Amino acid sequence: MTASGRRWADWGLLLICNFIWGSQFVLVKVVQDQMGPLFATLLPMAMATVLLEFLTPRLRPGQLRRADVWGFFALGVLGQVFAQVFITWGVRLSLASNAALLSLALPVLTSLMAFLILREHMSRVRWISLALAILGSLVCSGIDWSGLGMGDSRYLWGNLMILLSVSGSAFYNVYSKRLLERYDPLQVLLYSYYAVLLVLAPLTFRMEPESFRAVPVYSWQVWGALGALAVLQYGLSMVLFLRVLTRLDATQAAVSNYLIPFFGLALAGVVLGENVPLIAWIGGAVVLASTALVTVADSRESRE
Repeated sequence: MTASGRRWADWGLLLICNFIWGSQFVLVKVVQDQMGPLFATLLPMAMATVLLEFLTPRLRPGQLRRADVWGFFALGVLGQVFAQVFITWGVRLSLASNAALLSLALPVLTSLMAFLILREHMSRVRWISLALAILGSLVCSGIDWSGLGMGDSRYLWGNLMILLSVSGSAFYNVYSKRLLERYDPLQVLLYSYYAVLLVLAPLTFRMEPESFRAVPVYSWQVWGALGALAVLQYGLSMVLFLRVLTRLDATQAAVSNYLIPFFGLALAGVVLGENVPLIAWIGGAVVLASTALVTVADSRESRE
């Protein structure tokens, strides 16, 4: 495959990843009808970990360094646990509109962390792509501007937790790239999930013990949604994203995250019958174009 073909293929893989992540909102809505939000994260992630055990190549002798053990732990805890737990608590203490607006900071924080940790730079094309993606995402994110309460002190702690969640996602995107220099994407994913389960399991048992007791009575719809979350959300999409990260800078890949609200909105319209206005489709098209720009057109400039 030519270099140009590979870049277009990477763009296609990023679309698949963000489509799967956008479907999370619909699947979680089904799952949380019968379990708490923490257990709705723990159970499919545990299922994904079992699946990864059979697919992940074994470590070569001497490959695992002590510093990398702490790296995987930091990736799992500061990345996945922060992202999942703080968004759960934050939305409860804040407003959905606040969460939608703060989530737009993900690629920006990823770019900042990529500069600090990986020494990536922001090219002209990346700035243009990021600006277009933010504009398009604002159009289709569904933010209720009239009900926005960013300056309300009642929502301060909730907003801080949401921002910590977004920061956790950004950290995972960036720090995983450093570990990908020595490890296969499946290994990075599996060993970071070990850390997640080590921290999240006792926390969930402490805060949501009733979810464990209700497992035998979950409906087949819930089990189907859990299976989809395990295989697609915590399995396939993450593996594809990490593989793309081996070829693209973290900043380039992060811009595609602005497709998540668009795909979530589109799926809500198709699956749940919610109305999707024309302006939202236009916003999604702008984000789509910006991701193609930063993935394909930026490749030469990013390597100067």
